[in-house]
Amino acid sequence: MSSLKSRIEAVLFTTARVLQIKDIAEILGEENEDVVEEAMLDLIMDYSSRDSALEIDDENGYILQVKTEHMDIVEKLCPVELSKPVLKTLTVIALKEPIRQAELKMYRSNAYEHINELVEKGLVSKTRDKNGRSFNVSTTPKFNEYFKLKGDLRSLMKQDIAELLRNSTTDD
Repeated sequence: MSSLKSRIEAVLFTTARVLQIKDIAEILGEENEDVVEEAMLDLIMDYSSRDSALEIDDENGYILQVKTEHMDIVEKLCPVELSKPVLKTLTVIALKEPIRQAELKMYRSNAYEHINELVEKGLVSKTRDKNGRSFNVSTTPKFNEYFKLKGDLRSLMKQDIAELLRNSTTDD
């Protein structure tokens, strides 16, 4: 494997997030993005030609990830990062964004604590509303990355979440 491909692989492995060619080139100090893109395509071909549990997804940039058929193993090993109550609060935010923090409190009793946790994890952001008395809460690009949302899937996700909320019987 060429030195550049190995360095790209190290970047993808270490960052564990979607990157664009220009980002990778900048991280590596490579001025020629075309050379980086060519090495990336070679690396993608390398991964697709071997029997590996990993792949490089190139749909909205580039990310090194576990193949779908091995996700059951990953889910057993990785603890859930968000509790159900926090996840429900995040669901309401995603469905109604931007939503005033005070309004969110009407839907979710522990909303303020949940929002702080979600802001800390980078999944939502808070901005002051026009009157300056409350905050508007919205999801961030990291939310889309975390849940692997792409393009119009977000509107589909909202429909699915609305269905789950209608069928949910517990508040927390």
